[in-house]
Amino acid sequence: MNRPPHPLRRGLTALAALTLGVAAAAVAAPAVAAAPATATQSVTLDGTSPGRPYDGLGAISGGGATSRLLVDYPEPQRSQVLDYLFKPGYGASLQMLKVEIGGDANSSDGPEPSHMRTPTEVDCNRGYEWWLMEQAKARNPAITFYGLEWAAPGWLNGGVWSQDNIGYLESWLGCAQQHGLNVGYLGGWNERGYDKAWFEKLRADLDAHGHQGTTLVASDSDDEHWAIAQDMATDPAFAKAVGVIGLHGTCWHSTPVYTACPGNDTATGLGKRLWASEDDNDSSGADPAALARNVNREYLDARITADIKWALVSSWPSELPYAGAGLMAADQPWSGNYAVGRDIWVMAHTTQFAKPGWRYLDGSSGYLAGSGANGDPHSGSYVTLRSGRDYSTVVETTDATAAQSVTFRTAGGLSAGPVHVWATDLNSTDPSKWFVHTQDITPKGGTYSLTVQPGYVYTVTTTTGQGKGAATPPAPARMPLPYQADLSGYAAGATARYFHDWAGAFETAPCPAGATTPTCLRQVITRAPIPWHDDMNYTPLTLLGDPAWAHYRASTDVTFEQAGTSAELLGRIDHVDHDRSGYHLKIDDTGAWSLFTEDRSGTDTVLASGSYAGAGSGTWHNLELAVQGQTITASVDHTQVASVTDAGHHSGQVGLGVGGFQHADFANTTVTTLVPVAGSGAVQLVSVNSGKCLDVTGASTADGAQVVQWSCGTGKPNQQWTVS
Repeated sequence: MNRPPHPLRRGLTALAALTLGVAAAAVAAPAVAAAPATATQSVTLDGTSPGRPYDGLGAISGGGATSRLLVDYPEPQRSQVLDYLFKPGYGASLQMLKVEIGGDANSSDGPEPSHMRTPTEVDCNRGYEWWLMEQAKARNPAITFYGLEWAAPGWLNGGVWSQDNIGYLESWLGCAQQHGLNVGYLGGWNERGYDKAWFEKLRADLDAHGHQGTTLVASDSDDEHWAIAQDMATDPAFAKAVGVIGLHGTCWHSTPVYTACPGNDTATGLGKRLWASEDDNDSSGADPAALARNVNREYLDARITADIKWALVSSWPSELPYAGAGLMAADQPWSGNYAVGRDIWVMAHTTQFAKPGWRYLDGSSGYLAGSGANGDPHSGSYVTLRSGRDYSTVVETTDATAAQSVTFRTAGGLSAGPVHVWATDLNSTDPSKWFVHTQDITPKGGTYSLTVQPGYVYTVTTTTGQGKGAATPPAPARMPLPYQADLSGYAAGATARYFHDWAGAFETAPCPAGATTPTCLRQVITRAPIPWHDDMNYTPLTLLGDPAWAHYRASTDVTFEQAGTSAELLGRIDHVDHDRSGYHLKIDDTGAWSLFTEDRSGTDTVLASGSYAGAGSGTWHNLELAVQGQTITASVDHTQVASVTDAGHHSGQVGLGVGGFQHADFANTTVTTLVPVAGSGAVQLVSVNSGKCLDVTGASTADGAQVVQWSCGTGKPNQQWTVS
């Protein structure tokens, strides 16, 4: 089948932000003049109102390889990112973490490693999700974990809906226990529907093997008509097996999208918890307010009590699909730069003011009066949650066109004491206007008023203890060159720093005979995995470096361990999906080589081809690809075999590819800078005297030695280059 378009992941951009305008008694931060209210509304906050328990807000690591580069971040930046995501009272303060159960197949932006690559092999330390879960738990011991498959290893007899897979999932839960992690929830197959008999069998087997505390979630699919609820209503065994109905993107299906979240009477009548088990904030373009609408309106319209956003962090190369879709961005481990998106603070407006187990108050939640802009039938919404006498009310005015005055009256045992107001301007790009404690209000006779401005999210609360993290990242910078993949010191089976697999699994391993170095990067998967979608049978490829690299020479040594194999060195990779857009230098074990360019439609154009000596499995060969302006040069075994002119690709990462799921080993991978110089050909970097800047702003030539010194905007030379 063709891979269906993902409505949540079209045209994602970083959130355009959440200025502050609250009619206040006492203001804790400088305020912009607020517009006067043009409408008034009264809301009773009644603690006796019925409502469902709140289950929490979270995010997804996976689907796929979305957190890969975070592992490579230096300290303290890595811990700062984790604090913004998980630390209570600091940032998003996430209450759930959903992770992909790896199957070694690409599931959007790369594969997640499998813990069990054969029916008898189990490695509970493979991959980085265990590390991430441990880091989340260390910051928030109460966090809930949820596992789900996108893909699966190819050895499963019967595919995903099989007894083999039930054993695979039980093994994964066992690995979690080894890491001291309690997985509270487990799903089936992401966005691939459900098999009722399989879920019933899974439930029985989990119970029989000590996993009674793990609740099953189904169907983790886009189910506009809530068909799974109808099946549960007519099949008691299926209803008993599944504890949570988890659907994707309930709010996608409104008109306009993300302004309403259609519910279902059968679903609400089942007594099950209802979750948005994958959600996002995009509506075919930049819409920074959609997540704020979703979090409130999912409960109002559909009684959904948990929302889980894809993705946790944008920590994958920017030329891959859906760049920027995370709660925050962290895709430059070499510089330590990261970006705290406004999604973080939208989440914080709920997570820092209510904990799982608090209860929604249905009679104290609803829509603001009037209609909004952009076709929104509502000018805003509000939900109220309580625990004991404490309460928090979250108000969003994302599509409001004018300020409104809202008068709140407390009743039913709720506190009549002071309330604290926090606000985020969804239209501002100024971080100082996100998640700001703007005022405290003392009710009179249990009543108080608040003027809410258009385009905001507010929280009014009786609680304290909230906070806004103050860590700041270093500036972004290009990954410095020259680069050499130093694999010394890695244990076998590790993922090498700065490499990001697109398909297959490239891991450190002892080099085969004939290598000039002891440790190689080996493609280890020899059986094609079960893909997420049928058109995602990608062949192995790993990516390296900075997408902004433009003029460079890449080199690697490669050997095939079996016959019938090919390998590639790629340069200027500027887009990867069903295509691998960039320049490819390919050799196979028969002695053929080719240099070709691939465009974003997946069309290959051969630029040059020929044969090389000494081919065959078990022999080592060097591949070198130089991209310099429009000159593309290829060498095999240190002999230039082609030099062509092509303008198809201007910048991009380096890649190592294998033609199928076979063993191939790469060693001595290096990348060096080439800089076009008018009238004198190319120069190569000799040394960097200080700093890491590689931006060329001026040059001078030393007396006759053909050495060039480049300034980097400082007026002082800090690099030396020699003519090649």
